[in-house]
Amino acid sequence: MPQPAETLRKSLGLLDGAALVMGSMIGSGIFIVAADIARQVGAPGPMLLTWAFTALLTLIAALSYGELAAAMPHAGGQYVYLREAFGPLAGFLFGWTTFLVIQTGTIAAVAVAFAKFAGVFVPWISTTTILLRIGPFTLQSQQLTAIAVLLLLTWVNSRGVRSGALVQIVFTCAKTFALLGLAAACLFAGRNDAAVEANFAPGAFWGNEPGLNLLRLIGVAMVGALFSSDAWNSVTFTAGEMRNPSRTVPLSLAIGVLAVSVLYLACNYGYLLVLPFEAIQNAPADRVGTEAARAVFGSSAVRIMAAAIMISTFGCVNGLILSGARVYYAMALDGLFFPQVARVHPTRHTPTTSLAVQCLWACALTLTGTYSELLDYVIFAVLLFYILTIAGLFVLRRTRPEMERPYRAIGYPVLPAFYILAAGSIEILLLFYKPNYTWPGLIIVVLGVPVYLYWRKREVTV
Repeated sequence: MPQPAETLRKSLGLLDGAALVMGSMIGSGIFIVAADIARQVGAPGPMLLTWAFTALLTLIAALSYGELAAAMPHAGGQYVYLREAFGPLAGFLFGWTTFLVIQTGTIAAVAVAFAKFAGVFVPWISTTTILLRIGPFTLQSQQLTAIAVLLLLTWVNSRGVRSGALVQIVFTCAKTFALLGLAAACLFAGRNDAAVEANFAPGAFWGNEPGLNLLRLIGVAMVGALFSSDAWNSVTFTAGEMRNPSRTVPLSLAIGVLAVSVLYLACNYGYLLVLPFEAIQNAPADRVGTEAARAVFGSSAVRIMAAAIMISTFGCVNGLILSGARVYYAMALDGLFFPQVARVHPTRHTPTTSLAVQCLWACALTLTGTYSELLDYVIFAVLLFYILTIAGLFVLRRTRPEMERPYRAIGYPVLPAFYILAAGSIEILLLFYKPNYTWPGLIIVVLGVPVYLYWRKREVTV
């Protein structure tokens, strides 16, 4: 396929990359999903273990991706790694699922979360305010707000990668300080002796579940923690616009994932210092972060916390929009997506058509389900491709030994193999215990095969 006349420009540095990793990871999940995790595992110790195990897996994956990113610093990131390790079909299935579910589904879910917290300030924004009803279809004010955010941030990113990167840095700094402030308040200012005594009592801390059943509960509950820690790989999609990407992308992955993982663990430990475990399980609308702030600062902190969460989700959506469009752009360059998607604006040097297509589909997904439904639906497909990509590390070491590798994965082969085993076990648990959304996610991946054959045939005929 002929290359477009205009291409992406290398204008992003380490600060941009680290901000993209952290800003894409920190959304609304850390403030919300602790409630669902607490309900599923039933005790404080397993709740913390869920987050700790998630942090470990995410860091192993990021360190493994660093080798692939350093060796193949191209636009599209993970799409390229899968294509080079397993062939164009594997790359296409990732790109296909990223477009239909993974990236756009996460964008939609986080945008809905932004609107949910905007309702704290504007009660009109809610699921009960129906603006349009046509048969079974309804348009809520909450959905409309989420769509407005998607349109705004897509426009910002279409103005140039530096515009999107600047928004990312500003909002990542703001949300990081907000999260630090919440964690510090819980750890040092808001200690509730009654909550500490109840949560950390020897009999209550671990609960009464036997070992194997506890592992099963943690594995299933990790859906929420994994979703909250997801999108760290987004920086690989933008490698084609990074300066010195062989160094910048691996460093961005390591710095961003480690920093966010530490913050998440600190926040969840802080929740247990200020709130009884039952209050975490039964937080109104699952807003654990808001309840923790209320416990420390009183009712005046509720609106402040809601504003902080809105900042967090806004920045997260921006990072996902910026990075995701580069995957479809790379697919179009390979002749596996609409050729118009490979177009780059002649003066702004951004894939504006790819951004627009992504926005349209994310808006459609916003209208189709709730936050929790999208969360469950996304994570199965995400883990599936993480496993395949890290397996590709082993494949490329064997089939492409001559490939230049400025950075080699720490702990290879033990840590990458551990990730594959652990993540594969979680996938099996999800298939059996959350089939309503995992099986459809798997079907979507498989349906990409005939679509791939169509694009291959189309490329030959063109």
